Amino acid sequence: MKHLLLLALLLAGADPQQAAIPYFTNVRDVSIAAPGQQNYFVVDPEIWTHARPDLGDLRLFDDASPVQYAISEQRASVSSNQVQARVLNLGRVSGHTELDLDCGNLAEYDRVQLKIEAKDFIVTASVSGGNTPGASASALTSSTVYDFSREQLGSNLILKLPPTTYRYLHVKLSKGIGPEQIKGAALYNLREQKAVWTQAGSCSEPRQEKNTTIIVCDVPAKVPLDRLELQIAPQQVNFLRTVRVEDAKGLPLGSGEISRVRINRNGSAVTDEKLAIHLSSASGTVTLKIDNGDNPPLSIITVRPLSVERRVYFDPQGRAAIRLYYGDEKLPAPAYDYARFFRVEDSSAQAQLSPGTHNSLFTGRPDERPWSDRHKVILRTAMLVAVLGLSVLAIRGLRP
Repeated sequence: MKHLLLLALLLAGADPQQAAIPYFTNVRDVSIAAPGQQNYFVVDPEIWTHARPDLGDLRLFDDASPVQYAISEQRASVSSNQVQARVLNLGRVSGHTELDLDCGNLAEYDRVQLKIEAKDFIVTASVSGGNTPGASASALTSSTVYDFSREQLGSNLILKLPPTTYRYLHVKLSKGIGPEQIKGAALYNLREQKAVWTQAGSCSEPRQEKNTTIIVCDVPAKVPLDRLELQIAPQQVNFLRTVRVEDAKGLPLGSGEISRVRINRNGSAVTDEKLAIHLSSASGTVTLKIDNGDNPPLSIITVRPLSVERRVYFDPQGRAAIRLYYGDEKLPAPAYDYARFFRVEDSSAQAQLSPGTHNSLFTGRPDERPWSDRHKVILRTAMLVAVLGLSVLAIRGLRP
């Protein structure tokens, strides 16, 4: 009994889930581009196919020594500070609405959002800046603001500026908006990082079913689908269509709108388009359905399924080559200090991956089931022998 208890304690203290090279099914060589600085490589379909969907079983080794890493998704990011600007000197000058904005609450800004209480208009906003209120200041930009509610083509009330530090802005609107319709303004300091996309599968030619355009896209298993990007014939303008995306079973994966606006009114032109639908890492076969309503179908040139690029960053520390191992379903994701304090360096270099191959040292993980589950025949035989032994003893005990 003591020996059985000791064996149970030893098994409980072991760590069967640790990373070991024989436990990985696949391996690739990583050729380091710059041994003295941060490197990264891009997760490709080969890795998606054989690794876990969460990429938690990726491991880098220098011979038998682990190399820490961090995974970074190249998604678009926007950060901004928003404050309300104080409106000064709002009035009408020679038939035009003019106003000053006190921008003292934000040291630097590059966006102004006007609050206009009006529908169905298009006006030009000329913006100049200075350190005193008034029109005698440096010209910054001229933007078109509009509202196309009647055509159901949306609106835009944002003025884009170069990074600006002026204390005051002077805004002059073309005719069409009165001072009483200006309800305020907000300032932003917007910092944008564009997403990096990689191709993720292919899409069929569109087909029509009544008022709906249907496009089927095939995405390789495990490859995440994050975006569907449409290319519409350039001559097709001024449309707004509702789009929904479904999986192979018809369950919804996402929805949105695609549009293109090109309108010229009173000498002011507006050009804007939104031709992409964002998803949350779908995969497999998906169906794109465009509701045309009573309008003719769109002239669709292509639909591209895209995945956000995932990068694996690491510090080579002078190494010229290391190896990437993956394909261990039971391995928990690592908890590296490198990932906790990770940041992308401007000098990062892209390492290159060799073609994926089967790990020649692969043996698979040892059977981690309890002894009783792994040796059911022995256990049943022992139980049968014990029952027979007890039966013999019972029969002997019954004799006079």
